[in-house]
Amino acid sequence: MLSKLFGKSKQKSIEITAPLSGKIVPLTEVPDEAFAGKHMGDGLAIEPSEGKIIAPFDGTVSHLIHTNHAIIIEHASGLQLLIHIGINTVALNGDGFNAHIASGDSFQAGDTLISFDQDKIKAAGYPTVTPIVIANGDDVKQLEHLVSSGIAAAGKDMLLRAEMNS
Repeated sequence: MLSKLFGKSKQKSIEITAPLSGKIVPLTEVPDEAFAGKHMGDGLAIEPSEGKIIAPFDGTVSHLIHTNHAIIIEHASGLQLLIHIGINTVALNGDGFNAHIASGDSFQAGDTLISFDQDKIKAAGYPTVTPIVIANGDDVKQLEHLVSSGIAAAGKDMLLRAEMNS
């Protein structure tokens, strides 16, 4: 009953599909200590093969960073996922990033959330590796890494499974 009042689902286990296509990279190999040290949360990263972020599950946009280079999305269970396109890309001030949604918007799995110009990011000297981390790890009882290497296909391959606390 309370979950209905507060908009949280009773679903305890959430499978997170790849929000972009590309090569799977362990967080420890991301060239940024905040991500590599898991200070931003646990998860993994993907070196993108195309410039498009799609929704890995049905949910809402908790926060879209004003430069459109990062987004926090929320599943009905309360799980929050941070997707950060590239490293230090905030310095581009939004150049090369196009958001297709806004903070507060609802979306369905597979919807395009953000498109970005990989060549522009690389030309500016920034890595395109994209960390995908659980932003509210304290609310997660267990996080299972379903893959640790290989190539991910956006919207098809399961990356992570999170079990939420009660």
